[in-house]
Amino acid sequence: MGLPALAVIGFVAMMVVWVVTDDEARGAGLEKVPCADALHFGGAELPDGAQVVGACEVQGFQDIHYSAAFRMPRADVRDWLTHTYPDAPAPETEFCGAGDVDLCLDVDHPGGHPDAGAHVVQVNVEHEGADTALVRFAAFTL
Repeated sequence: MGLPALAVIGFVAMMVVWVVTDDEARGAGLEKVPCADALHFGGAELPDGAQVVGACEVQGFQDIHYSAAFRMPRADVRDWLTHTYPDAPAPETEFCGAGDVDLCLDVDHPGGHPDAGAHVVQVNVEHEGADTALVRFAAFTL
Protein backbone atom coordinates (compact mmCIF):
# COMPACT_ATOMS: atom_id res chain seq x y z
CA MET A 1 0.00 0.00 0.00
CA GLY A 2 2.89 2.36 0.69
CA LEU A 3 4.50 1.86 -2.73
CA PRO A 4 1.55 3.22 -4.77
CA ALA A 5 1.27 6.17 -2.39
CA LEU A 6 4.98 6.96 -2.89
CA ALA A 7 4.50 6.77 -6.67
CA VAL A 8 1.60 9.23 -6.53
CA ILE A 9 3.53 11.58 -4.25
CA GLY A 10 6.53 11.43 -6.61
CA PHE A 11 4.34 12.17 -9.61
CA VAL A 12 2.71 15.14 -7.87
CA ALA A 13 6.13 16.48 -6.87
CA MET A 14 7.37 16.23 -10.47
CA MET A 15 4.28 18.10 -11.72
CA VAL A 16 4.79 20.86 -9.15
CA VAL A 17 8.41 21.29 -10.23
CA TRP A 18 7.37 21.37 -13.89
CA VAL A 19 4.67 24.01 -13.29
CA VAL A 20 6.90 26.17 -11.09
CA THR A 21 9.83 26.05 -13.52
CA ASP A 22 9.65 29.06 -15.83
CA ASP A 23 9.10 28.64 -19.59
CA GLU A 24 12.61 29.77 -20.46
CA ALA A 25 14.16 27.01 -18.39
CA ARG A 26 12.05 24.52 -20.37
CA GLY A 27 13.35 26.04 -23.63
CA ALA A 28 10.16 27.88 -24.58
CA GLY A 29 11.24 31.49 -23.95
CA LEU A 30 11.09 34.23 -26.56
CA GLU A 31 14.41 35.38 -27.95
CA LYS A 32 15.04 38.41 -30.15
CA VAL A 33 16.59 37.65 -33.54
CA PRO A 34 17.49 39.68 -36.61
CA CYS A 35 14.39 40.08 -38.76
CA ALA A 36 16.30 38.77 -41.76
CA ASP A 37 16.70 35.45 -39.89
CA ALA A 38 12.99 35.22 -39.08
CA LEU A 39 11.98 35.85 -42.68
CA HIS A 40 14.74 33.62 -44.05
CA PHE A 41 13.44 30.71 -41.95
CA GLY A 42 10.14 31.08 -43.82
CA GLY A 43 11.77 31.41 -47.25
CA ALA A 44 11.27 35.17 -47.51
CA GLU A 45 13.14 38.45 -47.43
CA LEU A 46 12.12 41.81 -46.08
CA PRO A 47 10.48 43.63 -48.98
CA ASP A 48 11.86 46.88 -50.38
CA GLY A 49 10.49 49.89 -48.55
CA ALA A 50 9.51 47.87 -45.45
CA GLN A 51 9.98 49.15 -41.92
CA VAL A 52 10.23 46.65 -39.07
CA VAL A 53 7.72 47.08 -36.25
CA GLY A 54 9.01 45.95 -32.86
CA ALA A 55 11.36 43.03 -32.36
CA CYS A 56 11.50 39.90 -34.44
CA GLU A 57 11.49 36.80 -32.26
CA VAL A 58 12.07 33.08 -32.13
CA GLN A 59 10.58 30.68 -29.64
CA GLY A 60 11.06 27.00 -29.45
CA PHE A 61 12.23 23.79 -28.02
CA GLN A 62 11.06 20.89 -30.17
CA ASP A 63 9.11 23.09 -32.57
CA ILE A 64 10.46 26.46 -33.68
CA HIS A 65 8.33 29.56 -34.22
CA TYR A 66 9.69 32.77 -35.76
CA SER A 67 7.66 35.98 -35.92
CA ALA A 68 8.13 39.38 -37.50
CA ALA A 69 5.99 42.44 -38.15
CA PHE A 70 6.67 45.20 -40.63
CA ARG A 71 4.97 47.97 -42.55
CA MET A 72 5.25 48.21 -46.30
CA PRO A 73 3.54 49.99 -49.18
CA ARG A 74 0.04 48.55 -49.45
CA ALA A 75 0.21 48.47 -53.25
CA ASP A 76 3.23 46.13 -53.12
CA VAL A 77 1.90 43.45 -50.77
CA ARG A 78 0.37 41.09 -53.35
CA ASP A 79 3.41 41.34 -55.64
CA TRP A 80 5.72 40.58 -52.70
CA LEU A 81 3.64 37.53 -51.73
CA THR A 82 3.48 36.24 -55.31
CA HIS A 83 7.21 36.75 -55.86
CA THR A 84 8.09 35.16 -52.50
CA TYR A 85 5.71 32.18 -52.74
CA PRO A 86 5.03 31.61 -56.45
CA ASP A 87 3.51 28.15 -55.91
CA ALA A 88 1.18 29.22 -53.11
CA PRO A 89 -2.54 29.72 -53.55
CA ALA A 90 -3.78 33.28 -54.01
CA PRO A 91 -3.99 35.28 -50.77
CA GLU A 92 -7.40 35.22 -49.12
CA THR A 93 -9.50 38.29 -48.47
CA GLU A 94 -12.16 36.32 -46.60
CA PHE A 95 -11.87 33.65 -43.94
CA CYS A 96 -8.74 35.22 -42.44
CA GLY A 97 -9.83 34.65 -38.87
CA ALA A 98 -10.62 37.15 -36.18
CA GLY A 99 -9.31 40.67 -35.96
CA ASP A 100 -8.65 43.35 -38.52
CA VAL A 101 -6.95 41.09 -41.07
CA ASP A 102 -7.69 42.22 -44.63
CA LEU A 103 -5.54 39.70 -46.47
CA CYS A 104 -3.97 36.41 -45.40
CA LEU A 105 -1.84 33.64 -46.80
CA ASP A 106 -1.05 30.21 -45.34
CA VAL A 107 1.69 28.23 -47.06
CA ASP A 108 2.66 24.63 -46.27
CA HIS A 109 6.29 23.73 -47.00
CA PRO A 110 7.14 27.17 -48.38
CA GLY A 111 10.56 26.38 -49.84
CA GLY A 112 12.18 29.65 -50.86
CA HIS A 113 15.75 29.71 -49.63
CA PRO A 114 17.55 26.35 -49.85
CA ASP A 115 18.01 26.21 -46.08
CA ALA A 116 14.63 27.64 -45.04
CA GLY A 117 13.37 25.40 -42.26
CA ALA A 118 9.69 26.28 -41.84
CA HIS A 119 6.96 23.76 -42.42
CA VAL A 120 4.28 26.46 -42.43
CA VAL A 121 4.24 30.20 -43.09
CA GLN A 122 1.33 32.45 -42.16
CA VAL A 123 1.10 36.03 -43.36
CA ASN A 124 -1.64 38.37 -42.10
CA VAL A 125 -2.02 41.83 -43.59
CA GLU A 126 -3.93 44.78 -42.15
CA HIS A 127 -4.53 47.79 -44.39
CA GLU A 128 -3.61 50.96 -42.53
CA GLY A 129 -5.09 53.57 -44.77
CA ALA A 130 -4.70 53.89 -48.51
CA ASP A 131 -0.91 53.65 -48.65
CA THR A 132 0.37 51.40 -45.86
CA ALA A 133 -0.06 47.79 -44.79
CA LEU A 134 0.97 46.13 -41.54
CA VAL A 135 2.28 42.64 -42.26
CA ARG A 136 2.51 40.01 -39.52
CA PHE A 137 4.73 37.12 -40.58
CA ALA A 138 5.03 33.76 -38.78
CA ALA A 139 7.11 30.77 -39.83
CA PHE A 140 7.20 27.57 -37.81
CA THR A 141 7.84 23.86 -37.70
CA LEU A 142 5.27 21.26 -36.72
